[in-house]
Amino acid sequence: MVHKPIEGADRAEIRDLQAERLRETVENAYENVPFYRETLDEAGVEPADIQSVDDVTKLPTTTKEDFRDEYPDGLFAVDDDEVTRIHASSGTTGKPKIVAYTDDDVDVWSEVVARSLAAAGVEPGDTVQNAYGYGLFTGGLGLHYGVEELGGTVIPVGGGQTQRQIELMIDLDSDVFTCTPSYALYLAETAEEMGHDPRELPISTVIFGAEPCTDPMREEIEQRLDVTGIDIYGLSEIVGPGVSNECHEAQEGLHIWEDRFLPEVVDPQTGEPLPEGEEGELVLTTLSKEALPVLRYRTGDLTTLTYEECECGRTMVRMDNVTGRADDLLIVRGVNLYPSEIEDVVLDIDGVAPHYRIDLDREENLDVMELTVERAEGADRGHVELETEIRERLSNVLGFTPDELTLVESGGIARSEVGKVQRVYDHR
Repeated sequence: MVHKPIEGADRAEIRDLQAERLRETVENAYENVPFYRETLDEAGVEPADIQSVDDVTKLPTTTKEDFRDEYPDGLFAVDDDEVTRIHASSGTTGKPKIVAYTDDDVDVWSEVVARSLAAAGVEPGDTVQNAYGYGLFTGGLGLHYGVEELGGTVIPVGGGQTQRQIELMIDLDSDVFTCTPSYALYLAETAEEMGHDPRELPISTVIFGAEPCTDPMREEIEQRLDVTGIDIYGLSEIVGPGVSNECHEAQEGLHIWEDRFLPEVVDPQTGEPLPEGEEGELVLTTLSKEALPVLRYRTGDLTTLTYEECECGRTMVRMDNVTGRADDLLIVRGVNLYPSEIEDVVLDIDGVAPHYRIDLDREENLDVMELTVERAEGADRGHVELETEIRERLSNVLGFTPDELTLVESGGIARSEVGKVQRVYDHR
């Protein structure tokens, strides 16, 4: 279901709207944010220089370090009395990235999340059980307002309380469940422990985000819960959840709501724009944020863009599922690896559960990696056979094998009931 006609508009119409809103955004940033006035002046760029979408590359980029350097409100473009809402990033290191919203910003946010839900197949009247955390994290309230904007019923459970989640899901006949991908699998395990068949739970759709989700993990979620798994993407610095979303018709990439967010993909090392279809770092510019206009934000997320019209009828660009983060690159004895690459290889092996852990250490000035992999429940493959295949697949696909490979039985790797799951532990 297309929520707004602009989602299927002609590309020329979309670009004209983007150009108009880009000019307004740059003007707002230049006039009202000293940080942007300074960086634009240093780059020799004036708002009048931005006449088309192509001119976005003239603008300097914004980084997470800029948010932290300007903490708490140095990037705000409005006075305090115009700020309706404050949120913060869910980062675990250093100061959080503080973000602000005006009344109109909250309305835009609610609308793009409603679009995302509609793309996922959610309809007015559906009951959506929201297991994202409420509070400073944008996930909980972002989804909450989007459900209400769409005309659905929201159950604001928040994170954790997994047995209670399952009881409410059954008692209230929930249609949709929103959570991180790792939590969806934890929910399935908990349901089994409670004596329920996870496939018999009433939910038909799981909308997951806040963590990368590889195809093998999506397949596991869909199989274990008998649902359609839909990826939602967003980040606090841009708006929160609702920047882009998969459509349930195709499930081939996430539609970016381009009338609100202008996407680029750049080389993570050089910052140079990359052509359509080539993987690089996603860069986003807000096109209608009042309180916090953001120019060319380097998200750190690795993806590709495709402008082909989707089978659902939407013409807005699609980004591929995020394959990893530019700053998550692991370099072990000269081999460059992303955790998601290891996950993609390992979880595609029969007999392996969708749970793993990477431990990095340094021994005698050399980096070493231990990979811990969990056996699938009921797997009948022998320990040696499974270990051999894991090593061979990693070597053949990635040109890499871990220094130590540990197989543990089902349930042997710690689960996370709330928040984002941690996969990599760096002890160096």
